[in-house]
Amino acid sequence: MKDYQFEVCANSVESCIAAQAGGADRVELCAGIPEGGTTPSYGDILIAREVLQQTKLHIIVRPRGGDFLYSSTEQRIMLKDIENARRLGADGVVFGCLTAEGDVDIPLMEQLMKASQGMSVTFHRAFDVCRNPRKAIEDIIELGCNRILTSGQQPTAERGIPLLKELQQQASDRIILLAGCGVNETNIAHIARETGIREFHFSARENIESSMLYHNSAVSMGGTVHIDEYTHTITTAERVKRTIGALKASPLAPPP
Repeated sequence: MKDYQFEVCANSVESCIAAQAGGADRVELCAGIPEGGTTPSYGDILIAREVLQQTKLHIIVRPRGGDFLYSSTEQRIMLKDIENARRLGADGVVFGCLTAEGDVDIPLMEQLMKASQGMSVTFHRAFDVCRNPRKAIEDIIELGCNRILTSGQQPTAERGIPLLKELQQQASDRIILLAGCGVNETNIAHIARETGIREFHFSARENIESSMLYHNSAVSMGGTVHIDEYTHTITTAERVKRTIGALKASPLAPPP
């Protein structure tokens, strides 16, 4: 099982603590989960680094939700966020940039890669909305990224198995594929068996009821998009253990 790696997408420092307790090898710390993940705060990164003593810490660098075509101002923000992640002791950063045509933005990626020297770099699920994944993987390899987080250009990694398998064969040992989106204890072994992928990204989150005694259900902080203010989601150590354990307990042969 040492050949498999498990990354937890953590939406808070408390989720980081649970991920470590559950046996995760690595945490990707994100804010803005409903938007697909945005750059966490300075304080989040600082405290996450303090509490993660046995677990690697990667930071998503994404200045906003939406597409992956960034303005010059957003590019400057990303460079500063990489600098902050480095200063605060992150082991890696996670980002991805596309052109208007849906290809990997090579010039911008080269700038971000230069700023990230010495840290591990994951090209995130911007890959899943690129125009040509087979060309994009070659571009990302050429850039020197360490891994690609992908669902195989499908809503979930389980549905993306056909492309994930093809990409794993194309990648060979040149880059790591990190299967993510909808990975859980019920399907992780199936995805591993069908694709040959050895790294997995999952949230292992559960809903937690608010401790507030007074509820004002007429108001939502999300404006026109209703988000329940009296529940929040958090990674649980038990669910991390169950997800990892599901792969350990499967009849899979150890990966080569």
